[in-house]
Amino acid sequence: MEFLSQMWSLLGLLTILQNVLPTQLLSLLHSLWQSLQDSLTPYSYFDVPEFLGSAAVEPNALYRHVQLYLHRSLLLSSPSPPRLTLSLPRSVAGNAGAAAPPPSVSLSPNHSVPDAFNGHRAVWTHHADTLQDSLEERRSFSLRLPKRHAAAVLPAYLAHLAAAADSLERSSRARRLHTNAASPRGSASWSSVPFCHPSTFETLALDPELKARLLADLTAFADGREFYRRTGRPWKRGYLLHGPPGSGKSSLIAAMANHLRYDVFDLELTRVTTNADLRALLIQTTNRSLIVIEDIDCSLHLTGDRGLASMRRHKRRRTAASDDSSDSDDDVMGADNHRGKVTLSGLLNFTDGLWSCCGEERIIVFTTNHVDGIDPALLRPGRMDVHVRLGPCGVHAMRELVERYVGVSVGDQDMLDAAEGCIRDGAEMTPAEVGEVLLRNRDEPETAVTELAAELKARVNAADDLQWEDSAAELSDESPTKKGRKGFGGWEGKVRILGRLRSLTKSDSGRRGV
Repeated sequence: MEFLSQMWSLLGLLTILQNVLPTQLLSLLHSLWQSLQDSLTPYSYFDVPEFLGSAAVEPNALYRHVQLYLHRSLLLSSPSPPRLTLSLPRSVAGNAGAAAPPPSVSLSPNHSVPDAFNGHRAVWTHHADTLQDSLEERRSFSLRLPKRHAAAVLPAYLAHLAAAADSLERSSRARRLHTNAASPRGSASWSSVPFCHPSTFETLALDPELKARLLADLTAFADGREFYRRTGRPWKRGYLLHGPPGSGKSSLIAAMANHLRYDVFDLELTRVTTNADLRALLIQTTNRSLIVIEDIDCSLHLTGDRGLASMRRHKRRRTAASDDSSDSDDDVMGADNHRGKVTLSGLLNFTDGLWSCCGEERIIVFTTNHVDGIDPALLRPGRMDVHVRLGPCGVHAMRELVERYVGVSVGDQDMLDAAEGCIRDGAEMTPAEVGEVLLRNRDEPETAVTELAAELKARVNAADDLQWEDSAAELSDESPTKKGRKGFGGWEGKVRILGRLRSLTKSDSGRRGV
């Protein structure tokens, strides 16, 4: 009791001194006391305020990193978590039309949580001090490390914390799908909606080797900050996806965005007026984004710009030597109209010029149904680094789609084997076509597989009929230029055609039971 009374007396004396002594003197005494503690303690302390500077206006990025790191790495995984603060903004809680996200979790003020790094123990403490004559709080984190190892541990620990926070922020941030609006000249801009596409690499029906190669390339790119900095290359990469309609190009783009957690900028070139507008749109894109130009062969004339420019230069020289002023005016007007549109040169600068380096960690994706219609200058490494051909379904992709859409039972194996045999015989169906057959029969798996096998068999027969028609046409063609041609020309070709006819006749007889 006597000890408690002495403590109360001491506290009362401190309260009186705090009210009597000047603020400057109290601050000096507090600093001296902190210095004495620091000299005697075996630990080093590091403060991380929420805002920088005396005005406390500029946010401290490290504070945000610590907050994310503690939230995901320590607070939710700790077997005995400290006191936590749960919060849910009113705007989110009152939105009945959307699924409510889980409440955010943070370390309560004046509580601590331990961490371990390379065999050293670290302790984080959250501070929240109310400012004098104000309702505002000044928040900060303090880090405690062993004093003997603090100088060696701190840089590596902060790098580890920043990398973990960066990964967590990337996986948790809301992503957007942007498109450029048709706007007057000089006001090129983007508009956006939430990006919620469900496609992932787990749901894509791709060849396993191709899928593994793409995943490895994307992961290496996302983790390549130091590599690109060391080699002096812009941190960007180009992908060209080509193949027939329905082969899964758009689904692959969505899967890439979901895998990397990137925003998507869907660039519609037909809405872009000039090369300057194209450059302005590029500047407005953000880091960690996919810039997508679909059906590039339909968006611009990308094969004739160079020849067209040469012809126009020749025409201008010829017109300048002529006395016909009307022809000269028409030519100048045509040249101006050409300069007022997006050109191949402008697109090349967009993908690989100096302005393409105004951001980092960006992937440019082109898609096309006809890769032969694109100027080779646009396809070289440095612009389109990775070329991916997406074609008809292979055996593995077809089986994967069947398994995902309707499942496979023991009774369906025969029909599934027949469908695989048709694919090996040359039947072609895109993933979109296979998916549609399965989708409309998704409640009847046996019917779905049977109809798919029948469709593939019909395409094999159609291919055989087409081959026979071509062969018959070659056999009946008696023109001198055809007779000596390699392939079906000459008596060797006729023998092969007759042998093909005999095999088809036998197969038809076998099907009729003869």
